[in-house]
Amino acid sequence: MHVTLNCDMGESFGLYRLGDDAGLMPLIDVANVACGFHASDPDHMRSTVRSAKAQGVRVGAHPSLPDLQGFGRREMKMSREEIANSVLYQVGALVGFLRAEGMELNHIKPHGSLYGMASRQEAIAHGICDAAEIFGVPLFGMTGTLHETIYKERGIGFVPEFYADLDYDPGGVLIVTREHEAKDPALMTERCLRAINERQGTATDGSHFPVTCETICIHSDTPNAIDIARAVRAAIAA
Repeated sequence: MHVTLNCDMGESFGLYRLGDDAGLMPLIDVANVACGFHASDPDHMRSTVRSAKAQGVRVGAHPSLPDLQGFGRREMKMSREEIANSVLYQVGALVGFLRAEGMELNHIKPHGSLYGMASRQEAIAHGICDAAEIFGVPLFGMTGTLHETIYKERGIGFVPEFYADLDYDPGGVLIVTREHEAKDPALMTERCLRAINERQGTATDGSHFPVTCETICIHSDTPNAIDIARAVRAAIAA
């Protein structure tokens, strides 16, 4: 099985710059591009798509809760229809930029709290599926959660991912922080290889939990994202 490296990116906004997208793009296979609700804007969306095209990187949409100030990492109460409409709106915007560059949408991956909510709340997971069905693309998500069960029940392609720069609690739940900390590239690479080869994730207490991993995620706003990406890239290539 070929394991890909994906990155949440394109998250600059106006004059504000976030993440070294130019340095990360040559290291990854897939870019999850922010769609304007937690980060990015039309100019940055288009420039990120153009950069991905130049590097031969596939592009997926990274829609969020409508929370620009909180970077999409604060939970909100929204109905299934509101989630579906919000995702549809954001993905539709990115599809426009992809078509302008002669590219196709590769997948959808919810961002931040929307991603976490969909892993636990059926209505949110179904709302995301309602939008994904329209675009006919797979969804990225975590094994052992509603991402896997509901996405598959709905007949939508499911791509299980593992995180190279975030921690998991002893129950195997991803720990999503408002701001990401630098991680030891060697340690995180070791955890990624265990997830790929042994199908085991590593929790903060050293215990293990079952995972399936077809793609590994790195965040562009992790302080040493490039160091982690280089280490993981070399490991999975080998």
